[in-house]
Amino acid sequence: MSDNVLVITEHLEGEPTEISFELIALGRRLAADLGGQVEVLVAGDGAAAMADRFGGADTVLVVDDARLDGFDPEGHPRVAAAVVEARNPKVVLVPYTSEGMDVASELAARTDLPLVSYCKDVRAADGLAATCQLYAGKIEADVEVEGDRAVFAVLSGAAPAADGMSGGAGAVETVDVGVDLPGRVQALGFTQPEAGDVDITAQDVLVVVGRGIESEDNIAEAEELAEALGGAVAASRPVVDQGWLPKTRQVGKSGLTVKPKVYLALGVSGAPEHVEGMRDAATIIAVNTDPQAPIFGVAHYGWVGDLFDLVPELLERVES
Repeated sequence: MSDNVLVITEHLEGEPTEISFELIALGRRLAADLGGQVEVLVAGDGAAAMADRFGGADTVLVVDDARLDGFDPEGHPRVAAAVVEARNPKVVLVPYTSEGMDVASELAARTDLPLVSYCKDVRAADGLAATCQLYAGKIEADVEVEGDRAVFAVLSGAAPAADGMSGGAGAVETVDVGVDLPGRVQALGFTQPEAGDVDITAQDVLVVVGRGIESEDNIAEAEELAEALGGAVAASRPVVDQGWLPKTRQVGKSGLTVKPKVYLALGVSGAPEHVEGMRDAATIIAVNTDPQAPIFGVAHYGWVGDLFDLVPELLERVES
């Protein structure tokens, strides 16, 4: 067994995802504690063309195979497991995403390694341990691994992506894993969603409504405030699922990533999937009746109270 950290990267349309660089940054910290190096796996059709993007790693392991076009929920986990068995790392980091959930679970089962999911932080100084988010971030659990090897499925935000983009050797190795790729799942194409009436990714000010808005009729108050502030209204997933606002207004992992100058969250609980899409906003202001709401953990300013008491007062002051 080596003391290395292996990062399973992701990419979309030939571009590495931001969380891949976050995990490389986290891997560098863990490798320093373990006395090892950071290796990354880049697997897919055209993977070799992306290898030079991962200069933050010591070694870039490339599996370039046309059968891995798009994401194959059978092929990618098998490739990852074969690389883990060949390289024998102490720690494996997998993005906790829709794709990563498939990879992490099968990878752990095939290699007989323990799997820790929902990780917001991973530590290796005194044995392997992680801090995990449960129940949409309302509970945090510290998990200690029995043994000295594990797979960690890590949430977005565990480390700055910029820290994982450089600083390593970036030596490239082409790997022949020699595994059977069933090919029963094929990616037919990638479809961009249609543009909405408002591009929330281009707004300097966003007033974002969550479950606390209570009904579709109450969104009009948020829209009035957003107009007065020179911004637009966006939403968390529960509001979109209710059909109160279109999908193009949704912020989060299954919606859009936004980085406005001001992000005013009204009745938004702050689940990890939502925070992933807005945590880089310049100023985050949270309003929620629950003082334990996870959104306060990322907010620069917070007010515990009823949004229906605050919004009219804010509107009056903005318009005066």
